[in-house]
Amino acid sequence: MFVMELTYTAPLEAVEEQLDAHIAWLDTYYASGVFIASGRKVPRDGGIILAAGVSRAELERITEQDPFTTAGVCTYRITEFIATKTSSDLAPLRETLA
Repeated sequence: MFVMELTYTAPLEAVEEQLDAHIAWLDTYYASGVFIASGRKVPRDGGIILAAGVSRAELERITEQDPFTTAGVCTYRITEFIATKTSSDLAPLRETLA
């Protein structure tokens, strides 16, 4: 599983200009089952996306398609972790240690 942390590198006005396209991009990956949660950070200087079911290389490719990335208004920090414990709703995403 991955935590994708977005940090804005441009003023919020520039981020807002890309927001509709970013939401459409998010919707694509929610529909495919890759994204499982997302939202703005507080304070609003970026966002967080939780992702699962893909490799790190695939996730990096996905981030390159984000309109926020192509417009140059954010950077990504991707952290991989092994989700050995989850809520019952997320049980299908649980992983085991090798």
